[in-house]
Amino acid sequence: MAISDLYSTGKHKQEIGHFANIVKIAKVDGKISDGETKLLIRAGINLNITLEEFSVILNNPEKFPINPPASYEERIERLYRLAKMILVDGEAKLIEVELMRKIAIGLHFPIDNVEKVCDEAIHLVINNNELNDFIVAIKKVDSV
Repeated sequence: MAISDLYSTGKHKQEIGHFANIVKIAKVDGKISDGETKLLIRAGINLNITLEEFSVILNNPEKFPINPPASYEERIERLYRLAKMILVDGEAKLIEVELMRKIAIGLHFPIDNVEKVCDEAIHLVINNNELNDFIVAIKKVDSV
């Protein structure tokens, strides 16, 4: 086994942290719905999460830090994925939105603007905006 196999790359640590945040959103209301499970599986694949990591993270997502990417657009993309998870069951529950706001602060969105940014993120996802349009709109709201 190579030494590099023992340690996650910085990018993979970010992906693990992001996946853990998605799991936290899915679990915050006490249960993971079928739609949330499907989205978690898809997110796990897209983020290169192994089955072993998936299981560990699913059981204890609080164990993993956020590890935000340096890129502003990547942070907005993470916000997009979080909003998608919140709305997978058709509604944005207050407890999910409050957790999303905390995670958004961890993603380095300004504390004084995080509520507005998250509310806009949810609104954009409800209206089926694609990622590129989402990024443009969030940049406008975040710069106000």
